[in-house]
Amino acid sequence: MQIKGKKVLVIGAAVTGVPVVKQLNALGADIVLNDFKKVDELKEVVAEVEQLPIRLVAGGHPSKLAEDCDFVVVSPGVSLDIPLIQRAKALGKEVISEIELAFRLTATPIAAITGTNGKTTTTALLGEIMKAGKRKAFVTGNIGHAMILEVNKSRPEDVFVLEVSSFQLESTASFKPKVSAILNITPDHLNRHKTMDNYIDAKCRIFINQDDKDYTVLNGDDPETCKLKDRPKSKVLLFSRKKEVAQGAYLENGHIVIRIGNKKETIIDKDRIYIPGNHNLENALAAALMAYCMGVGPSDIAAALESFKGVEHRIEYVEELEGVIYYNDSKGTNIDASIKAIEAMKRPTVIIAGGYDKGSEYDDFIEAFGAVIKHMVLIGETADKLERTAHEHGFVNTHRAKNLKEAVNKCRRLAEPGDCVLLSPACASWGMFSNFEERGRLFKEYVRELKSLDTSR
Repeated sequence: MQIKGKKVLVIGAAVTGVPVVKQLNALGADIVLNDFKKVDELKEVVAEVEQLPIRLVAGGHPSKLAEDCDFVVVSPGVSLDIPLIQRAKALGKEVISEIELAFRLTATPIAAITGTNGKTTTTALLGEIMKAGKRKAFVTGNIGHAMILEVNKSRPEDVFVLEVSSFQLESTASFKPKVSAILNITPDHLNRHKTMDNYIDAKCRIFINQDDKDYTVLNGDDPETCKLKDRPKSKVLLFSRKKEVAQGAYLENGHIVIRIGNKKETIIDKDRIYIPGNHNLENALAAALMAYCMGVGPSDIAAALESFKGVEHRIEYVEELEGVIYYNDSKGTNIDASIKAIEAMKRPTVIIAGGYDKGSEYDDFIEAFGAVIKHMVLIGETADKLERTAHEHGFVNTHRAKNLKEAVNKCRRLAEPGDCVLLSPACASWGMFSNFEERGRLFKEYVRELKSLDTSR
């Protein structure tokens, strides 16, 4: 891709905008960086780019910026419906995401993972498996580290292990992974995508450019994902923890088995996988199958599955205080993810839920409480909706908190020795926090502050 001398409009500073600007500047582009926030809200961004020969336009998205650029790179947090982007498209300007730009600038093969839930754990696990197989792996994307930062370091013999969201995928054009995976699909981000069909179509962009030399990995136990198996032009493989599949990864006599073509190999006894829970068994099946497609052998796959300890903010053990175990599942940003966290609890549990309203309905979330959830402490703008839904389903042990710190203190009073406290909001973090990572880190900080309190209740 020819960059030198091109006029590029980068919309959204955020996580990917600044790295994109730095890469484009190094390649000789003429850059305008635009962000809706005002300059005084972008102090960190200004500090990063003030020495670069770029123009920063802050405090809105003026449509006239579309007129004097060759193409647009849009950050995933920016809606494609804003007038500036609509104007750029009307003028015939290409609008692409950071991962599309990075793909065009590298010859390194990509293993890309999407899905409503499990992306981060599977991405991190696949990265560890690739390293166990002596492949240099760049673990990037929606996991918190922009792919564009690594394109200059990567070689054709390396691999990008890439977590991709629907927001990143909807602005791709030629993006083509060697191995792609869709882990599952449940309603999410409908405030942005408007309909489930739009959301699914965005996810499917992960395989749309693949051919018969590539692989697409789908969840054989997930109804929505299974419906997609005839759409890719690539070799389609399934993974399942419930049944045998003709081609892919499944369980046989308690062991993960991979079968591709006429070759079948046993990988590992599922009980030797370090990370617990059925959802993590699904993540392990997907990661093992993807790694096998990338040429990693069974013994290296098994070694990584035995040693991988999981990721921050996903059912993360924090502390045991006064006989109560505290878990941080701030990555539970939607209903299905939080249901999986509830299913992993082995003790009576007090849950902290609520946050930004993405337009979800919470009936399934409340129904998953069963005998496990004894109290729910509510925060954020969805508190009313969650409380109303809980009461409609006969769950009345709901409590309100003004903020996360107050919620943690309420949980301490409600939980008894032998219980768990689980932060798994089933909602996005926006509004109260900058992202789910900040929410999770603050939760851990507040829990550890409890150590200094008097142990009397």
